[in-house]
Amino acid sequence: MTGETALSLALGTSLQGLGPAALAAAPAPSRPSGNGPSATGSWADLQALRTDGARLNAALQTLGRIGALPGGGISRPAYSDADREARAWTLEHMAAAGLETSIDAAGNLVGRRSGSDGALAPLMIGSHIDSVPQGGIYDGPVGSLAAIEVALRLQEEGVALRHPLEVYVFANEEAGKTGSRALAGEINDAELALPSATAATLREGIASIGGDPDRLSDVLRAPGSAAGYLELHIEQGGVLEQQGIPIGVVEGIVGIRRWNVRVEGMANHAGTTPMPVRRDALVAAARWIDAVHRIALEMPGRHVATVGRIEAIPGAPNVIPGEVRLSLEIRDLDMARIDELFERFRAAGETIGEGSGTQFSWQPFYLSRSALMTDGLENAVEAAAASLGLTSLRMPSGAGHDAQSIARFAPAGMIFIPSRDGISHSPDEYSSPEHIAQGADVLLQSLLTVDRTSP
Repeated sequence: MTGETALSLALGTSLQGLGPAALAAAPAPSRPSGNGPSATGSWADLQALRTDGARLNAALQTLGRIGALPGGGISRPAYSDADREARAWTLEHMAAAGLETSIDAAGNLVGRRSGSDGALAPLMIGSHIDSVPQGGIYDGPVGSLAAIEVALRLQEEGVALRHPLEVYVFANEEAGKTGSRALAGEINDAELALPSATAATLREGIASIGGDPDRLSDVLRAPGSAAGYLELHIEQGGVLEQQGIPIGVVEGIVGIRRWNVRVEGMANHAGTTPMPVRRDALVAAARWIDAVHRIALEMPGRHVATVGRIEAIPGAPNVIPGEVRLSLEIRDLDMARIDELFERFRAAGETIGEGSGTQFSWQPFYLSRSALMTDGLENAVEAAAASLGLTSLRMPSGAGHDAQSIARFAPAGMIFIPSRDGISHSPDEYSSPEHIAQGADVLLQSLLTVDRTSP
């Protein structure tokens, strides 16, 4: 058993036995008499609660106008002006839902709601609202605004959960899950010095949105400090749509490791240096990129490997490139498989270097550990979907999400809804209003179940 699996099982032990017997014996959230259309507060009444899908979708469209692009989609990378405007709007939206709002040291937006039992650890729900450049309006905001809608419906119906509720809108998810990883203690000083998409450094970016990079230890969460975390998200793939299934129950989230790769050769005159004596760093880099693709294809498994950035130096048409800088990213649910792939890629680079008079070096700069979701939360999501008459499918996530950070210290679960044509990180990203409303209803009912069954 891996350390990650052991931690997931340890955190989720209290939720493993979730089933009809446990539900029947568990206490239900309360509803004060006279508050709402079903003031008895019975479990049957609570199971009848639904989110306001029209209101949720309208909020999504409103938020989607911040950072909007002329041809559709948005550019709202973390720490940009558009991100700050969207965060201000979202913070007001959270307050209107009856949440006590704040910004923590990592720059996360936090909304809190008291529970009826102050001794219980809080339940967490949420996602993010930052985007990739030229992205869509659904990746992140669907989960964030659905979490706020759930809190608003609880307020409107006067439902008091047993556990306190924390709604998180995590900062800088797209460029490294900074906000959620801070809660797991995974941000170090070296990472804070790296450049961000829209600020000189990550440290400066955090400060620009109201965080305090010198006090990140304040947000660190200990194992067991939350009773559970649920996140609604678009699938960002085509499985659910292809199979005609409205709800995905995430079983695990892939790990991600990234490296900066440097290839050193010798810059020289492009016209006077004979081909046989060249030490062309770009040619060596091209051979290595092809090797990465070939090795990843040949090795059995669901892993993926990507070289997504390349820079040739000095970058002049009449100069043989003397240096090339690249990025390497590997993803897999098995962290050991990521390490095995990297060793194969490194060996390929060393062989190519020997044959081309170049030298390869690798510098790791990002780690996001894989995470298994908790059985009890998966069961809760599956049961919620069934109670709403929705079919569901258990599936892995090939994309990284804030839930995998939270899984380091709390039981975690994720709900997927279909993405049209499997498209994401694009202006063409789309999930239907119906699927968004269904996902929000599953989130609400899952939360009520977990609140009822988790100690």
